[in-house]
Amino acid sequence: MKIINALATPGLTGFYFDDQAAIKNGATLDRFTYEGDTMTKNFKTIRQAGEALSIMLVLEDGQVAYGDAAAVQYSGAGGRDELFYAKTAKATFDAHIKDALIGLDIDAFKANAEHFDAFTINGERIHTGLRYGITQALLDATAKAHKLTMSEIVRREYAIEGAYHTIPVFAQSGDDRYDHADKMIIKEADVLPHALINNVKTKLGENGGLLSKYVEWLSKRILSKRQSPYYNPILHIDVYGTIGIIFGGDIDKIFTYLKHLAYKAEPFLLRIEGPIDTGDKEGTIQALANLKRKIDKERLNVEIVADEWCNTLQDVKDFGERDAAHMLQVKTPDLGGVNNTIDALIYCREKGIGAYSGGSCNETNVSAEVTTSIAIACEAKQCLAKPGMGTDEGLMIVKNHMAKTLALIESRRSNG
Repeated sequence: MKIINALATPGLTGFYFDDQAAIKNGATLDRFTYEGDTMTKNFKTIRQAGEALSIMLVLEDGQVAYGDAAAVQYSGAGGRDELFYAKTAKATFDAHIKDALIGLDIDAFKANAEHFDAFTINGERIHTGLRYGITQALLDATAKAHKLTMSEIVRREYAIEGAYHTIPVFAQSGDDRYDHADKMIIKEADVLPHALINNVKTKLGENGGLLSKYVEWLSKRILSKRQSPYYNPILHIDVYGTIGIIFGGDIDKIFTYLKHLAYKAEPFLLRIEGPIDTGDKEGTIQALANLKRKIDKERLNVEIVADEWCNTLQDVKDFGERDAAHMLQVKTPDLGGVNNTIDALIYCREKGIGAYSGGSCNETNVSAEVTTSIAIACEAKQCLAKPGMGTDEGLMIVKNHMAKTLALIESRRSNG
């Protein structure tokens, strides 16, 4: 089966691009916008509309394969590629990539994905977001050519064996961390609530008091509102390095604070994402590795999750080799081609590290479905409910796609 046409059209994502540096440095929240000067390259305002480029590959039999090029909410931060603009990406696609796709045999996914993930123009690789979208479409194309699910294609080409399972889904609340926690409890999200603790003054507290109160409230809220005594979610909170900021990077003080949070979270397991961000990859790895050793030694009921500076397949391996976290977020748009997401999740599982198939609120339903298929195939430890910060939409897209994929696979297995 070959591609006979390749199209690209600009569209919207499920959230926004935010200038993380400006927010962490005190930008004022004015309802849903921010007031202040931008600090990250190419941002026009601190918060601006998220953009996607929809890739459509027309196959010989008339089927169309889809992939959405998109980038994370905090583009340009933590060593990531600069802001993704759909019109710029379309111009690149039409001028340099379209003709390379037309006529391509899509019988196999892996080699095609690796080729376009490494695609260069004048010696420079194309934007991670564009590589992300093209390879999504290539995976969908191969699945459609063989009349299989994307999960089955990944299993077949990467020699992954074993039964298929439902993957725990991590819901994200955005700033509405109280009302949306109730939504997650009602719908029994496996992991919750993310909470978006990206500012010391308004969300963490100068001494961590605001987050402490929130964790205590969240634990009590689950216990009082859950409909079943068997519903025991994991509490996963992203703090964007702010804990490291208030304690000046002091590992002992950070550990003591995490021990306090673990007490407030009881009886639930607490995961803290990005407790420390030193502003560079090496420093962040070293700090997280030191913190993890203390947590493991004390057998604290806390797991730390690496995110910032863990952007590429090699970054995932570098964090993993240094034992710098209990769980690594494979932040799917940052890795470029989804072939890298597959390799990263496989690596984490083989190393015994929590494989978190993550991504961003600033994606689309298409990219969410493709990466959920990959999470199923690679048996990730959890996957992100995306896109958006409304809770309901992301949970619906990811959980429904997962259920349909598993039902189709089970039906084929039952029928031989």
